[in-house]
Amino acid sequence: MFFLHTRTLRTSLKMYNYRHSSAWPSQAYINGSWCNAKSGKTFNVINPATGEIIATVPDLNATDVQIAINAANIAFQSWKTTTAKERSDLLRNWYNILVKNKDYLAEIVTAEAGKPLQESLGEVSYGNSFVEWFSEEARRNYGEYVPSPIKSKEILMIRQPLGPVGLITPWNFPIAMITRKASAALAAGCTCVIKPAENTPIMALVLAKFTQEAGIPNGVFNVVTASRENTPQIGQLLCESPGIYGISFTGSTEVGKLLYKQCSSTVKRIGLELGGNAPFIVFDNADLDKAVAGAMASKFRNCGQTCVSANRFLIQKQVYSKFIDKLMEAMKKLVMGNGKDCGINLGPLINISQVEKVDRIVNDAKNKGAKILVGGKQAMNYGERFYEPTLITDVKDNMACYTEEIFGPVAVCIGFESEEEGLKIANNTNRGLAGYFYSNDLSQVWRVSKALEVGMVGVNEGIISSTEAAFGGVKESGLGREGSSHGLEDYTEIKYICFGNIQQN
Repeated sequence: MFFLHTRTLRTSLKMYNYRHSSAWPSQAYINGSWCNAKSGKTFNVINPATGEIIATVPDLNATDVQIAINAANIAFQSWKTTTAKERSDLLRNWYNILVKNKDYLAEIVTAEAGKPLQESLGEVSYGNSFVEWFSEEARRNYGEYVPSPIKSKEILMIRQPLGPVGLITPWNFPIAMITRKASAALAAGCTCVIKPAENTPIMALVLAKFTQEAGIPNGVFNVVTASRENTPQIGQLLCESPGIYGISFTGSTEVGKLLYKQCSSTVKRIGLELGGNAPFIVFDNADLDKAVAGAMASKFRNCGQTCVSANRFLIQKQVYSKFIDKLMEAMKKLVMGNGKDCGINLGPLINISQVEKVDRIVNDAKNKGAKILVGGKQAMNYGERFYEPTLITDVKDNMACYTEEIFGPVAVCIGFESEEEGLKIANNTNRGLAGYFYSNDLSQVWRVSKALEVGMVGVNEGIISSTEAAFGGVKESGLGREGSSHGLEDYTEIKYICFGNIQQN
């Protein structure tokens, strides 16, 4: 499943001790300097497990962010001329610092995102791996030599950095979503202005502090913090500014569509990693124990708040009852609570609005005749942001849980008869990020892998994210790919160079 090895967790918990919030940066980071909003406004960062204020950071507006854009443009003039080896070495310095501070970083993830510590440690390792990967990919940003059809000409294509880019990141993976974007951008020779989610800005500021320690030049890595109220104007500025050459956004499909429109005014490059509605299909020949383990890992990691989380469990009717029974027993073993405590594997939802959304979806299903076999309500004894792990059956297509991305600890189970019917239900959505299925029929594995209308497929596997693999979706789940050898593509332009009048001996 998604839990760390017991000995690793025990060692980490022995080291675990919240540092006082004064140890965390509390200002925005622009052009190598720590700064406040010109207006003097700030906003609070809340620990979702306790509801306590753990930090107060600047509430920047578009005027403040323009300063960061200017700094990124000035820094780009020298950063783009650095060699791939120089950028590689600086990214490696950053990676080494991140690894040295992994327990500290995990503390921050748990404090501002609410994840159980073992998950936070896993995310830190995953996030750090992107910096390591792109420190190496920086030196493999190859061009092409193309045989010319004409003897007197030679054809070359080289890759050059796009320019300053805006990176808008979500709260559910506060370190990994930044490192996956920023390390690729820096490796390609771009500078960046990073707008972290208002729920989790501390990690972005700590990452900035460590880039400074790593020797990354001023203006190359800028972090601008803002409240939910100021976020729209900052997003619009980044999309419409001629000083920003590309946007990378991870978040909801609705916001992604808005940013896509705003980028059109400057015909800006944009990468979008948007919402999902992942099917998790269990065929009648599957190993049910492995399928349940994969279901638990996919569904309940980060309390269901991942874009690749299984959203709809489609179970072939011959094994429907057996799978439900096994899943129900596994869910009852989940331990809720404050993620800093030992043994916790299910934390809170990020904020009250997310709790209200999940509760609305569950109540809609209940009111329309679905059965709630496990959970089904807030877990107020733990705190107002906690929601019980919930198992829903007898689901119909008129229920919100059938079509909406839940982003919570709710398993929605739907029966189907044939492979054809299962695929029809799985693909009946405008989203197409990830899909999962369990089968021991090799021919079926090949057929279904190709037929699922998603960008990523997990075959007999519930956790598919990997630094080495291309991450991204189809349909309304996004554009472009992150991670892997393709991760540099959103941050580079191909330049064609033709050498003419070559003299032949």
